[in-house]
Amino acid sequence: MEFSINREWLILRSMWCAGEEKRVGTRTVFVGHRPVSETDAYVEQKFCDNRIVSSKYTVWNFLPKNLFEQFRRIANFYFLIIFLVQVIVDTPTSPITSGLPLFFVITVTAIKQGYEDWLRHRADNEVNKSNVFIVENAKQVKKDSEKIKVGDIVEVKADETFPCDLIFLSSSNGDGTCYVTTASLDGESNFKTHYAVRDTAGLQTDDDIDSLIAAIECEQPQPDLYKFVGRINIYRSNQEPVARSLGPENLLLKGSTLKNTKKIYGVAVYTGMETKMALNYQGKSQKRSAVEKSINAFLIVYLCILLSKATVCTTLKYVWQSNPFNDEPWYNQKTNKERETFKILRMFTDFLSFMVLFNFIIPVSMYVTVEMQKFLGSFFIAWDKEMYDEEIREGALVNTSDLNEELGQVEYVFTDKTGTLTENSMKFIECCIDGHKYRGGISEVDGLSHTDGPLKYYGKAEKCREELFLRALCLCHTVQIKEGDNVDGLIVNSGPKCTYISSSPDEIALVKGAKKYGFTFLGLEDDYMKVQNQKNEIEKYQLLHILNFDPVRRRMSVIVKTSTGKFLLFCKGADSSVFPRVQQEEIQQTKVHVERNALDGYRTLCVAFKELTPEDYNKIDNQLSEARMALQDREEKMARIFDDIEKDMHLIGATAVEDRLQEHVAETIEALQAAGMKVWVLTGDKMETAKSTCYASRLFQTNTELLELTTKTMGDGERKEDRLHELLLEYHKKLLQDFPKNRGHLKRSWTVSQEYGLIVDGSTLSLIFNSAQDSISSNYRSIFLQICLKCTAVLCCRMAPLQKAQIVRLVKNTKGNPITLSVGDGANDVSMILEAHVGIGIKGKEGRQAARNSDYAVPKFKHLRKLLLVHGHLYYVRIAHLVQYFFYKNLCFILPQFLYQFFCGFSQQPLYDAAYLTMYNICFTSLPILAYSLLEQHINIDSLTSDPRLYMKISDNAMLQWKPFLYWTFLGAFEGLAFFFGVYFLFQNSSLEDHGKVFGNWTFGTIVFTILVFTVTLKLALDTRFWTWMNHFVIWGSLAFYVFFSFFWGGIIWPFLKQQRMYFVFAYMVTSIPTLLAIVLLIFVSLSPEILLIVFKNAKRKTHQEHPLSSCSLKLPAITAFLGMNKKKLSNRKESDSLSSRPSVRPLLLRTFSDESNV
Repeated sequence: MEFSINREWLILRSMWCAGEEKRVGTRTVFVGHRPVSETDAYVEQKFCDNRIVSSKYTVWNFLPKNLFEQFRRIANFYFLIIFLVQVIVDTPTSPITSGLPLFFVITVTAIKQGYEDWLRHRADNEVNKSNVFIVENAKQVKKDSEKIKVGDIVEVKADETFPCDLIFLSSSNGDGTCYVTTASLDGESNFKTHYAVRDTAGLQTDDDIDSLIAAIECEQPQPDLYKFVGRINIYRSNQEPVARSLGPENLLLKGSTLKNTKKIYGVAVYTGMETKMALNYQGKSQKRSAVEKSINAFLIVYLCILLSKATVCTTLKYVWQSNPFNDEPWYNQKTNKERETFKILRMFTDFLSFMVLFNFIIPVSMYVTVEMQKFLGSFFIAWDKEMYDEEIREGALVNTSDLNEELGQVEYVFTDKTGTLTENSMKFIECCIDGHKYRGGISEVDGLSHTDGPLKYYGKAEKCREELFLRALCLCHTVQIKEGDNVDGLIVNSGPKCTYISSSPDEIALVKGAKKYGFTFLGLEDDYMKVQNQKNEIEKYQLLHILNFDPVRRRMSVIVKTSTGKFLLFCKGADSSVFPRVQQEEIQQTKVHVERNALDGYRTLCVAFKELTPEDYNKIDNQLSEARMALQDREEKMARIFDDIEKDMHLIGATAVEDRLQEHVAETIEALQAAGMKVWVLTGDKMETAKSTCYASRLFQTNTELLELTTKTMGDGERKEDRLHELLLEYHKKLLQDFPKNRGHLKRSWTVSQEYGLIVDGSTLSLIFNSAQDSISSNYRSIFLQICLKCTAVLCCRMAPLQKAQIVRLVKNTKGNPITLSVGDGANDVSMILEAHVGIGIKGKEGRQAARNSDYAVPKFKHLRKLLLVHGHLYYVRIAHLVQYFFYKNLCFILPQFLYQFFCGFSQQPLYDAAYLTMYNICFTSLPILAYSLLEQHINIDSLTSDPRLYMKISDNAMLQWKPFLYWTFLGAFEGLAFFFGVYFLFQNSSLEDHGKVFGNWTFGTIVFTILVFTVTLKLALDTRFWTWMNHFVIWGSLAFYVFFSFFWGGIIWPFLKQQRMYFVFAYMVTSIPTLLAIVLLIFVSLSPEILLIVFKNAKRKTHQEHPLSSCSLKLPAITAFLGMNKKKLSNRKESDSLSSRPSVRPLLLRTFSDESNV
């Protein structure tokens, strides 16, 4: 059994057991709701029910809550106000022009969010309505899971999930043990052993368990999965009550699954939203992308422009009317009356009328288009065949399409380790015995052999030492045997088919490694461990004591008794914890192999032993028995005894186990780092394990200097906070020396001189975040954050789920608000997935809670490369162009309307016909930009995949900064001025036809509108680099539709419309040759800045292609010097790795990228 015991728990346990007066925040649970005394009246306690609620809405609050959330958007609220103004005030345009698009956007969004919440309701009901069996009056009663109450005795059978947090009472196993998997909680799929207290372990029937009279006192619900403090008081007739301590080994958590055990009985202590799993689940808040925030900022600018236009026109209207000759005629008595009264009200209504007239500058249709682009664009991720996994027969999944563009802005990647970076599949690689390396299989002659070196170099250990080492591997563990059925009726000659199960995959790998070399562990029976040796003889060892692993000691031991009566202690653990406890002269020969294996990325363990005399054993046995019975400071007492026992041992050798990475993990991490992202690993695993994985995945390089803030470096004394402060200041000072102030503001840059990596564990993080004084805690957090941000990579180990979320929140809220991404595969990762800007779930072996709660789910970690570097890049460029284009084309649309007021006496006369006003954004210009935002590839996919540095071109929301926004705004203003004044000068001669017919104001507006539609559509054609049949269809089709509609609306095609004011206006316009020539000329003039810019860029690109070294001549000395320093290291790299490795990337980051053409 492997579980963590930390100092905070020990302190809390000692406080618990110190007496009634010190217990604060506890609950008392009566097992089976039976009072402990017949004389005492039983009052049922009030605890929450067992319902799980992850949904956001109910039937009653959906409408008001959803509308409130939607109208928090600036644009939605603005259009609601405009719609109300159009309804109340007599305005130039109909309320339908604003009301219909707003209604469409609100309805579509509400349906989408309602459907997503319905799915959550359905998932909750599946859990809440699942069947459970509760023991009542010695009978099993079938109930819904949501009806479980605290104190109910629940029966759970094999392969069922625990419906709530239970105190383990008994199991079908006679020894009072059961095995569970916690894949959906902490990401570990390995079996964990839990124990019942010995007083209840024998209650294996309904009648027996119903006779139990007991009360459980325990702490109130708290989210730490690895902490539980309590005790059970068992009452028997005519006997004193018996009190037993309860710890995490006695608590079965909701979400865990019972394995290899037929059934168990447990009593509910935490239910519903008070279970540890529910407390670790953070509510799913609505995430907003950086693009949406930019849209809101741009909206405010355009809203100011709108207000300015309305204010100017309202002011100038009354200046114009102050001249009697410009006011209404004398015979209009209504106007004369209005002139005398309510002048302020008239000014206000005029102001509102101008607001409505110009309100099209705020594009409501942009939100419809953005919603459609996000929804339709998400299908391209799901359809991507390169992100389809044959093993699970699934591809990528999009749960939230609102964040597609955010994938192109990620700066920090937080990833889980087990099941995310690794396959959680351990493999025994090699071992060394007395300094001699063994790698391979069984040799018929010598027993052991090696396969990767000459025999004369490695040599061999003595036969007795080899056997002692292999016996240690077979005995020093907590592995259990699960008997299996023969497959297809076949009988394996080598013995019965069995499966090893353990809380640690390392232990299984070591036992399998020993089996490969001829020593087979056959299981534990009646406290005797059976081992089959190389001669096929069965050896039996009596298991006397297990000294369990804990993160402070970082080792575990067993004490066994041989058939000859010898007492042996076998110990295995990390080299740093074993070497100080063995004979010093035995260390060096093994240390060489351990260090080499660590550099290769293998997980290493050292193995030692000690022979005990009978007197020594008796003394140890008495000490351990006394400590295990203690209710106060039990763990501290046992830790001191363990420390005394594990001394003066003899080192036998070491093992190397590979926690195999998923394929292409290292290449993916290097690509992400080359793209400017910083990768942090947040795991609940041991530090040594996580560190070796970081080396194997190239997160840490061999030259990375590691800074540690862990239990090991902090020490175990009472000066932890002082020691923490010293280390933080020391590391901060060291990093400042390598990060000069003038480089501190640079983002996405790596240090050229020295790379640093930080390792921090959960207990240290607790100290940093939960210091006794708020001011000190704030100071710790500030220094800690500065250290983290200056490190190349960060590893956080032994973390609780909420601590993962705390780390993500800490980085997310730093200056600049960097975009964060979290990726994980288990329910323990859900909190950080929900906390990050973007959450990615891995569809791995550890259940699907992470995938269900994520924004995106992919089968493997390697798929992050394409998801971010290709899809994220393209989605961001597309939607950024969409947003800028919408503001640009609406400015082009409304600026002539504003200028027209100067020539119509500020009478609020529309320049365009109502049909054109309504259909401009809905029909004439909507489909081309939608197709562009779905299909455009300004750089082809292969280039984006092979060159991660291109990702940095769009970093920091580059395309939606104020500089490009101002460029688009000035471009729209220039074209609007060109449209209006070009046609105005054309109308200096108002007779443009041979028969002398004069064109009117509707013709003027139609000519402006025609130039506008063709210009903004052809502008998009100039921006398109990746042409498909669909682009051609929507661009030229939209222009054709505009011409067709104009003929239709003018009564040519549909004569019933001949009474309209636009009757034959468009037809007469296009039959005028001067008008057509003027339209073509003005279109060309309007597009001339864009055409000149494209010509200039193409010429510049050709110059770069002809003289590729000229642009970087100034950088060559620095690059040459850098490459000279790293020549030896780079020469050993594979060519395929050199492009993505960090050393070769740094000088290349300084290069100027070519024009973003489709290369």
